[in-house]
Amino acid sequence: MEKKKSGIMEWLSYIIVIVIVILIKLFIVTPIKVNGPSMNDTLHNNDVMILNEISYKFSGINRFDIVVVKLKDEYIIKRVIGLPGEKIMYKDNQLYINGKKVKEDFNHADTNDIEELEIPIDKYFVLGDNRVNSTDSRIIGPVSIKDIKGTTSMTIYPFSRFGRKN
Repeated sequence: MEKKKSGIMEWLSYIIVIVIVILIKLFIVTPIKVNGPSMNDTLHNNDVMILNEISYKFSGINRFDIVVVKLKDEYIIKRVIGLPGEKIMYKDNQLYINGKKVKEDFNHADTNDIEELEIPIDKYFVLGDNRVNSTDSRIIGPVSIKDIKGTTSMTIYPFSRFGRKN
């Protein structure tokens, strides 16, 4: 009887591990593939990244986070530039938030001037790092928090590009 109980406990531990892994994959982290050149040089076409679907709900979305946005029937990966309620502007490739210069500590293509605009309270202004080849808030407008599916910063494939991307 003791041997049978030990076997059941062993199987139960495997089942618990499998359920935990499935729950993590469904609700916390999911692999996502970069599609297109809009985030070059930070991210490359076909990079596989980890999408974190839960931490931003507790810590919020910060300026310069890389986010995954649901746009109709596709997902796009962009960088958060403007937060809800802010006034943003680009002049001579320089970002201004509420009239103050903000340094961007990541590589990106030159940004054409963007007239000052106020971001609605429940929206975010997102841009691709490859500013000359990106469908982003300049085209689609600010994105709603409900359309942001999570943040991403970890490339897992190809292995030569493995690691954190900012």
